[in-house]
Amino acid sequence: MTSQHEILQKLFVHLGPLVRADASIQPDVDMVQELGLDSMAVMNLLMEIEDEFDVSVPLNVLAEVRTPAQLAKAISELMDADHGAV
Repeated sequence: MTSQHEILQKLFVHLGPLVRADASIQPDVDMVQELGLDSMAVMNLLMEIEDEFDVSVPLNVLAEVRTPAQLAKAISELMDADHGAV
């Protein structure tokens, strides 16, 4: 089982190439407003996440998260649901 911290660290790796060069990726930074992700970058991130974590992220879940920490929590919950954890 992958912890939220491990998921968050992997998200940072995936976010790196997608954000502005001067952006500081932190757990609670707004990915759109502060990191400068546009809709294309968000979709690229979504595809990378689905491949990395072997989950399907519904668009409504993606619309509800703003920060890497929130996204890591959502991915963890999706992974738990896929593997029958409560």
